[in-house]
Amino acid sequence: MKIKAVLLDLDNTMILFDETAFYLRYMERIIPFFADLIPEDQFRDRLLRGIRGLLRNNGEVSNRDFFLDTFCDGDGAVRQAVWERFMRFYEEEYEKVPVEAATPAGLDRVLDQLEGWGMELVVATNPLFPQIAQEKRMQWAGLDRRRFRWITHLDNSTYVKPRVEYYHQISDAIGRPPQACIMVGNDAVNDMVAGSAGMTTYLTNEAGVADYSAVTRGRNIRPGQPYGADFTGPLADLLAVVERLRSS
Repeated sequence: MKIKAVLLDLDNTMILFDETAFYLRYMERIIPFFADLIPEDQFRDRLLRGIRGLLRNNGEVSNRDFFLDTFCDGDGAVRQAVWERFMRFYEEEYEKVPVEAATPAGLDRVLDQLEGWGMELVVATNPLFPQIAQEKRMQWAGLDRRRFRWITHLDNSTYVKPRVEYYHQISDAIGRPPQACIMVGNDAVNDMVAGSAGMTTYLTNEAGVADYSAVTRGRNIRPGQPYGADFTGPLADLLAVVERLRSS
């Protein structure tokens, strides 16, 4: 089947940056922002528990609802206040978190050519955060959200990576069978699992291997099983692969 849609991961695929360093700076900003609602010694554990808990979402509720249930320990009385505070943070403070970001060589040329071929473009970033946060990270790379058919985020997704259902949900959302999609990303676990959904996979290599030890230290979090990729290389070489697949 010919390729009709290109799914692109965001972090360290279309944007190159130190995710762990950004996470630590993010925590420095967000914990005090919630200090009057949640004690600082509880906030970090609640946030990480809420994010990790999304792996258990069975698809019956949005990731936002599942996250809030976990974060708030089922306390419905504080849900609205907590969510409003999160949104205020992303609207007012998120862009103030220091970040040194770059883009892989040829990013604009790749996106322009894919659009020129009539490919549908999807930002297939792990939907752990609300839309406003996903789009603000896109701005680090100067990405125009209007060129993308779909952007996954906390509200329009009911699964997260590396659940294979996440990829089926994107396929349904854009109306393309998995066999007509190629998933492009830097993570051999979270991104290349798309192959199990029936998608072609392309593993980018500009970012190297991420070190999350500063985030997971003291927690029983094991890396997932990596998946083989159909193709591997820098993002710029994606065009040669798509050109072949779109006409096969």
